[in-house]
Amino acid sequence: MRGMGVFAVALAATLVAGCNKENAARNDSTVGTAGRVDGNVRDADRAFVKDAAIANMAEIELSRSALDRSPSADVKKFAQMMVDDHPAAADKLKALATQHNLEVPAELDDKHRDLREKLAAKQGLDFDKDYAEAMVEGHQAFTDKLEARIDRDTLSKWKETFVGKNTAEVKAVAIAAEKSDNPITFALNQWAAETYPVAYAHLEAAKAMRDGVKKRSTD
Repeated sequence: MRGMGVFAVALAATLVAGCNKENAARNDSTVGTAGRVDGNVRDADRAFVKDAAIANMAEIELSRSALDRSPSADVKKFAQMMVDDHPAAADKLKALATQHNLEVPAELDDKHRDLREKLAAKQGLDFDKDYAEAMVEGHQAFTDKLEARIDRDTLSKWKETFVGKNTAEVKAVAIAAEKSDNPITFALNQWAAETYPVAYAHLEAAKAMRDGVKKRSTD
């Protein structure tokens, strides 16, 4: 009987050890190489981080080119705003991506590389036209992606206030992130809500710049 008791204890210990090992393996499968949980990452979130990071890089690189190639003081002023403002949003996104073990592209995609090469071949007014159009299209696409992650009611109220151009009132209206039970998705939604006001202001400034370039071409 004593031998049976020892055998039972040994068997129980083996089963516990096996279960613990299985649980550890299951836990490891949800942890990235940096030791951060990534089992809840959705494909849509990965795509969003990739697209947003590339958009930020593109605005910065194309605007640096504008600082060198544009003959217009207004275009250069807009380009400097891009170079000054976009790194902050890019850094916050990178920190968030690192926290959740999400990949951030280190270089532009083919589409934006082609656009960069196209602009590099332009001079003077021709450059300004293409640059202004690229900034409007780029910022429109970027704000559309952000809006998909923002609460529609607060966004609508914010836009109504923005039209009045009352800076104090605009700042007083908060844009809320779209709610999500997924913590990673919600964190990205919060980044989108925080980034949106500057992105939208950039879009409006890009449209004004494009109008100014068009006016110059008809004078």
